[in-house]
Amino acid sequence: MPSSSSQNIVVLGAGVIGLSTASSLRKSYPNADISIVAKYFPGDYHIDYTSPWAGGNWCSSAADNGLLESFDRVTFERFSELARTTPESGIARSPLRMIFDQKAENADILSKGTGKIWYEDLVGGLDPIDKSIFNGMLHSARFHVTRVNAMNGLLARCRDANIRLVREGVKHIDDIPRLWPETTGIFNCTGLGSFSLGGVEDKKMYPTRGQIVLVEQPIKPLERMYFRSPRRVDNDTTYIFQRPLAGGIVLGGCRENGNWNGEVDLEFAKDIMRRCCALVPELGKPEDLKIIRHGVGLRPSRTGGPRIETEVRPNGMLVTHNYGASGAGYQASWGMAEHGVQLFKYALSKTETRRAKL
Repeated sequence: MPSSSSQNIVVLGAGVIGLSTASSLRKSYPNADISIVAKYFPGDYHIDYTSPWAGGNWCSSAADNGLLESFDRVTFERFSELARTTPESGIARSPLRMIFDQKAENADILSKGTGKIWYEDLVGGLDPIDKSIFNGMLHSARFHVTRVNAMNGLLARCRDANIRLVREGVKHIDDIPRLWPETTGIFNCTGLGSFSLGGVEDKKMYPTRGQIVLVEQPIKPLERMYFRSPRRVDNDTTYIFQRPLAGGIVLGGCRENGNWNGEVDLEFAKDIMRRCCALVPELGKPEDLKIIRHGVGLRPSRTGGPRIETEVRPNGMLVTHNYGASGAGYQASWGMAEHGVQLFKYALSKTETRRAKL
């Protein structure tokens, strides 16, 4: 295997994890030949391409008191830096009002072993809301997070970093070295595609269907984002996320595990708009909303959580798998990407050490 200074790396997949991974690789390997190979890129809309349909925000659902929380911390810090220094990146700070219809200890928001909301200090504190504002509310808070409309910004970052973009569908992981013989390492960031990708075929993967309505912003922009749910991860969830750079407002939603249906349910879309307008009256009446697009996305969920690990294929190729973030792709993106790159570097160093001893 070539040394770290002569790497030729292929990132398979151009969702938020793939693009973040390629950018992280460039930072670690400034002289490497890096390519992103994907069937879909930012600007495309397809049921097999999840990232464009996401609400796109940082609002941690991790509560493991471990690796998942660390991914979200790294990403929050990166998003906050970009929001401060590069507003054209499509990332901006915003207040978020979260409302849970259960007590905090039953809403799956407290970190294991601590009984606390782990990111309270990270986001600058939580501001409790007067319970009289919302009937039935048992726990709620206001805090500042980031809202994201960053796929095009990520793509531009990759282009600026001299990362090659290749539009190509790949059916088997071992097709990559056959198509590009100079390849020395592969990052598999195919999300739900890993369910059927030859050589991977991870049957722990399953879709979590979501449906959104993207609407125009009102004349007076919303002052904050909103999220209401019985628990942090629940099918009965209502959210309103305003995208930066006049990207519209995402209204949602649902979480339907195991549902592969990519068709828009227009009756359910009416329910989404009704719920969102009831939660945020300044949106106006449901019938007055100006719809830009209906969307359905299949979150790449995985039993046991995301897979981030290295593998040496029978052909000797080093593959780093990084997929299965479910609905946490944006909020964990930079953390997952950097963790995957570190695993790759460690595996590579072990290989080079073994070669040196021969």
